[in-house]
Amino acid sequence: MFRIAPIMDKNEQKACAEECSVPFRPEFFGIAMRDTSTEKLMGFCQFDLTSDTGIITELCPTPEYALDNEAMFILGRSVMSFIESCGNNLCDAAFGSADEGLLHAIGFRKGEDKWHCDMTGFFDGNCGNH
Repeated sequence: MFRIAPIMDKNEQKACAEECSVPFRPEFFGIAMRDTSTEKLMGFCQFDLTSDTGIITELCPTPEYALDNEAMFILGRSVMSFIESCGNNLCDAAFGSADEGLLHAIGFRKGEDKWHCDMTGFFDGNCGNH
């Protein structure tokens, strides 16, 4: 089992970023996925919110969980659901923010300069026909 929770302490967010070998972005939000039996970090996401868009800058597993695509799928969709619950139906992901196959699987489509997802109706129980 696992737990996905927002990171409330910037020192913890920095430690998660270091464990995943990604830049620490103190100005952004962080969410961690942890194994409930060991408390080991499984995955990590940093993102920002604007008035109309969520922007994912990192969505990554730790090296130990690098092959656990299902866990990263769940983490990605959880972050997207949070962004949508804040009133933002659009979400972008920077190139290089995550594995391209993962981004495509969770609903993003590749644009010219970043990945995009219109989440209108996405979390209505029918995936908004996506």
